[in-house]
Amino acid sequence: MKISVVMVSFNSEKTIGFTIESFLEQRYTDKEMLVIDGASNDRTVQIVRAFQSDAIRIFSEPDRGIYDAMNKGLRLFKGDAVGFIGSDDTFHNRDSLSLIAAGLENADIVYGDEHMVRDHFNKKIIRLWKSGTYHSRSFALGWMPPHTTFYIRRHVADSTGEFDLSYDMGSDYDYILRAMTLKPYRVQYIPEILIDFQLGGTSSNGLAGAFRQNIAALRARRRHMGAPALDMAFFLKWARKIPQFRL
Repeated sequence: MKISVVMVSFNSEKTIGFTIESFLEQRYTDKEMLVIDGASNDRTVQIVRAFQSDAIRIFSEPDRGIYDAMNKGLRLFKGDAVGFIGSDDTFHNRDSLSLIAAGLENADIVYGDEHMVRDHFNKKIIRLWKSGTYHSRSFALGWMPPHTTFYIRRHVADSTGEFDLSYDMGSDYDYILRAMTLKPYRVQYIPEILIDFQLGGTSSNGLAGAFRQNIAALRARRRHMGAPALDMAFFLKWARKIPQFRL
């Protein structure tokens, strides 16, 4: 099974090397990485090309933001399964893709756990996102898995379609919600840390960003799940984050 990893980048010269190294160090060999770059004006593209790996393809051109770039990745990936990683994130260890591949042998969708770290020099853990097992009421109870640990087989990607850019910072929530709830796919939780997510990026930019994400998530539940104007998940989604912090 070939696994495609889509990485979106823009002016990521400070961190993208960590991400690519963690990909190339994976023991799982049937893999590819698509770097979808938004026409960076720093050394991002040069750093990617310097690795000179046949497992990496890079496309660099202007885009309309992160989720527009992710949609390009969905159109271009060649693998049997696909997932996404940020240009400032890394795989947790050399076996992350092996665990993902093993899970996908008997499932259509897999996801795991994530460390949120200060940086990739000392890997100080700020939050531990432990997903837990998915069930039919999970989204209604404020749950979602970390997007960077979320991998799907090609037929799921084809059926789910593209990221809806109208949800802005909540586009990943809407996408995962559609993939997991609109059809009865086989879902498997991998109870392992798969990704080290560096805090400080677009998806972790403080309370204002979190609030906008939560509003977008509510809109997605109203559209796809028939949720009321204000549901329990709106509050539980916040509450679930509190025990994740490692102060």
